[in-house]
Amino acid sequence: MREISLHTSKITEIAPALNAGDRVLLSGTIYTARDAAHKRIFALLDEGKEPPFPLEGSCVYYAGPTPAPEGLPIGSCGPTTSSRMDVFAPRLLDLGMKCMIGKGQRSQAVVEAIQRNGAVYLCAIGGAGALAAKSVRSLEVIAFEDLGCESVKRLEIENFPLLVAIDCHGGSLFER
Repeated sequence: MREISLHTSKITEIAPALNAGDRVLLSGTIYTARDAAHKRIFALLDEGKEPPFPLEGSCVYYAGPTPAPEGLPIGSCGPTTSSRMDVFAPRLLDLGMKCMIGKGQRSQAVVEAIQRNGAVYLCAIGGAGALAAKSVRSLEVIAFEDLGCESVKRLEIENFPLLVAIDCHGGSLFER
């Protein structure tokens, strides 16, 4: 098991070198999106419109951050169960998304899409939303503000502690 400091701008080139079980300290730009936001993103794509963020090389965190206390950029920011996004993930991966962050196992279709696209699935620590929030340097709502905590947000993060759960070679923490 290795510990790797990784910037999101390098995820496309580094993903093939990551292995299930590697510890990652992730920095850079990530986008939050949960079920409701994924449905709206799909509606935009189905209408031939652009999604609210560029999919190519993107990193999506399955989270619905709580409102920020005074003086902080974000409230609690723990991962949600990733399997709820399994119906959406293969298409987004095929369109260029390279990294997903969440918790829990993924479907075989998602594992195959990760492999097919040289992507990676990272797990955050469930139940540790306050710990995750400490890595967030800034937050900006970029789409679907009416969804509240489920709106799409752009986060700038620094040294967000994660584990490689499924790598692009088929390695999986869930099969150990």
